[in-house]
Amino acid sequence: MSASSIFTRPARLAAFAPYLWMALFFLVPFLFVLKISLSQTAIAQPPYTPVFDVGEGWEAIKAAFAALSFDNFRLLVSDDLYLLSYVRSLTVAAISTSILLLIGYPIAYGMARLPQRWQAVAMMLVIVPFWTSFLIRIYAWINILQHDGLLNQILLALHLVSTPVVWLSTDGAMYLGIVYSYLPFMILPLYATLSKMDPALLEAANDLGASPRAAFWRVTFPLSLPGIGAGALLCFIPIVGEFVIPDLLAGSDALMIGQTLWLEFFTNKDWPVASATAVVLLLLLIAPLLLYDRLQRRQLEQA
Repeated sequence: MSASSIFTRPARLAAFAPYLWMALFFLVPFLFVLKISLSQTAIAQPPYTPVFDVGEGWEAIKAAFAALSFDNFRLLVSDDLYLLSYVRSLTVAAISTSILLLIGYPIAYGMARLPQRWQAVAMMLVIVPFWTSFLIRIYAWINILQHDGLLNQILLALHLVSTPVVWLSTDGAMYLGIVYSYLPFMILPLYATLSKMDPALLEAANDLGASPRAAFWRVTFPLSLPGIGAGALLCFIPIVGEFVIPDLLAGSDALMIGQTLWLEFFTNKDWPVASATAVVLLLLLIAPLLLYDRLQRRQLEQA
């Protein structure tokens, strides 16, 4: 056996491993969810029909396939509850991601401009607070924002308000919780991109007569677009399906799609409709991934 073959075979197996992982833990579960989304609700265990039984033979399997339908997907299109949940989720995710970018970009930019020995300290300051349990941090915000919470006590003590302000169970509280929870996911990709930028590029721009502002918009910002895209995806995609923060901090006037999924699965026990909702959500989230991949390919071609 040649030396090249000794190293080539493990390399091929290593390259195959991610595809195997995705097939086992993404594709197979998705096919189960897709099958349930095409089924009908039933008072049984499991709570849907038909159920495939390989032991009953090929005819039974063909009959089970014939019983599948798109009724649940038609329900999603015809019922305003689901449509409004999707629209609200996408809107909240887009607004939250924009706020995260406005806050996270200056922080990441400042971290990248620090002396080398302080950059690790700044990164730890971003990460360490999030070693605490996610639920504990959200409940801490509940204690801060509630009627007699810390925020209202401070405002009353400073005589800035005469009566306690309603902060909890509002969209403002929800956005605050989302931005607080997802900020590191925006800062870290931006910092990774900005810290690799060659300072000589800015020096060259200054030598050519560009002002600091012009150098930022013509050099720094375009080169940081991959970090912006990565941070936006890391924030936007999970925010769309967020359940805990809207459920604990927002009001109940309008539901996000994560809350709708919870109600269908655990309150209504309607697994087929919940599965159809999840399938549509997944298809919606594939679009920004494909867009990001296309932009990345175009940027590589231009480079």
